[in-house]
Amino acid sequence: MNPERAMVIVAHPDDAEFLAGGSVALWAQNSTAVTYVVVTNGDKGTDDPNLTSEELAAIREDEQRRAAERLGVAQVLFLGYPDSMLQPTLQVRRDIVRVIRQHRPNIVVTFDPTNRFIAANYLNHPDHRAAGDAALDAVFPAARDRLTFPELFAVEGLAPHKVEELWMGAAREPNHWVDIEPVLQDKIEALRIHHSQLGDFPLEQFIPEMAKMVAQGSDYTYAESFRRMVLT
Repeated sequence: MNPERAMVIVAHPDDAEFLAGGSVALWAQNSTAVTYVVVTNGDKGTDDPNLTSEELAAIREDEQRRAAERLGVAQVLFLGYPDSMLQPTLQVRRDIVRVIRQHRPNIVVTFDPTNRFIAANYLNHPDHRAAGDAALDAVFPAARDRLTFPELFAVEGLAPHKVEELWMGAAREPNHWVDIEPVLQDKIEALRIHHSQLGDFPLEQFIPEMAKMVAQGSDYTYAESFRRMVLT
């Protein structure tokens, strides 16, 4: 399944690689134009007392651009909201509608906002849920409807756009799996670029283990899973 255009909408730098790095690599290898939309600037994720929020945001933006390039992503867009404070407001929804109408993806990948608990010992980040909520509401119905945010058409010339498929990662009840065994190393190497967050974390062990766990219920050894909706 190789769409002409795909868009991955996430909360933080590094989320896209964790959520869908293998799927993105496969799409890019098959000529899909992939756009990342990173809603926050990631300016809170450090224990280093010598780093300011501004310095961290700049570091993480650079890491994200290089990780995206490693996977063949066409472009990375940063909406610039503060980390750890994201809410699914109308302003955030309008900003996401704007980029959807600009880039007109066939498929949008984002977080499943209904999943509060990722694992027995891991809470889903509130920014993940907020980004997923805002992305879903932007996809349907806001990006589709001409009279929603009419200034986007009247002032900016951005015509409505109907997204064909929605893929929600970190889903409680996935119904679609992607075989990422051929690109597992690409995913690991892209994540390794996010050094400010992952440091010496054993990705070479963790990512295959996670991909094996996610593959349960599918025919694959290593997978990413999604709740996939074909929109009518």
